[in-house]
Amino acid sequence: MPERRTLPIPDGLSGERVDLGLSRMLGISRTQAAELLAQGRVIVDGEAAQKSDRLVSGDLLEVELPDPPEVSPPEPVPGLATLFEDDDLIAVNKPIGVAAHPSPGWDGPTVTGGLQAAGVVLSDSGPAERQGVVHRLDAGTSGIMVLAKSRSAYTDLKRQFKERTVTKIYHALVQGHPDPSEGTIDAPIGRHPSGDHRFAVVAGGKPSITHYETLEAFRFASLLRVKLETGRTHQIRVHMAATRHPCVGDLAYGADPVLAERLGLHRQWLHAVRLEIQQPITGELIILESPYPADLAEALVRLAE
Repeated sequence: MPERRTLPIPDGLSGERVDLGLSRMLGISRTQAAELLAQGRVIVDGEAAQKSDRLVSGDLLEVELPDPPEVSPPEPVPGLATLFEDDDLIAVNKPIGVAAHPSPGWDGPTVTGGLQAAGVVLSDSGPAERQGVVHRLDAGTSGIMVLAKSRSAYTDLKRQFKERTVTKIYHALVQGHPDPSEGTIDAPIGRHPSGDHRFAVVAGGKPSITHYETLEAFRFASLLRVKLETGRTHQIRVHMAATRHPCVGDLAYGADPVLAERLGLHRQWLHAVRLEIQQPITGELIILESPYPADLAEALVRLAE
């Protein structure tokens, strides 16, 4: 039977949006809070609440929590290779089709689940569904991903990413030829106006900075070295699409499906090739590199033919 809770709205949340306040009071993500609201499971002062409503101190918030889903035991993830591991962190080579962690609407394999199945104990810091996760890669992006194994490592690694001291290098194959051939894209990113899962360059979005340089120019596309200064969701994909040079194979952001089919691609050509990070306890510099997976290497061969 669903659990019901009645919560008084504290002074500190007065004036906040309902979805934000609910996430803070229940310790859940804002996405999960929005889902509860959309399902009509949240009542404020006797009326069904909308996520954009504002909380008023002293009102009562009633929420019906759905039964927790059955949790399947973690399963091994083929191709999830360890690049580096010590007592504090583990770095893996993430294959495509694997999400960083469980999330609403995703029932496929995850990095966290694969590591747990392999007996790796991750830090218990962070939200329950993504404990140990200090940064993420899209399910359709391959390459290097680092996770924390201890609480102290989690705290320090999150700090490094927040302070932008981590060097993150990607290679991206984009349509056409960027002009200039190297440069910086400084454009804010936020949710796409369509309201779907995509993001876009929008006024009022979060500051986002991408540096790129052309490594090789082909007839229809260019291979870029991309360095991220910030780490927004879909950042490279959004910025390249905004310059009308979407990542090859990235159909969600306007790539040509004919070219993708010709190159045998079923996802965006984007790979995290290098990451430089400090060992969170000793401060030693750790340099990680990842070669192209087979599908991306084959696409380059076909493109050069």
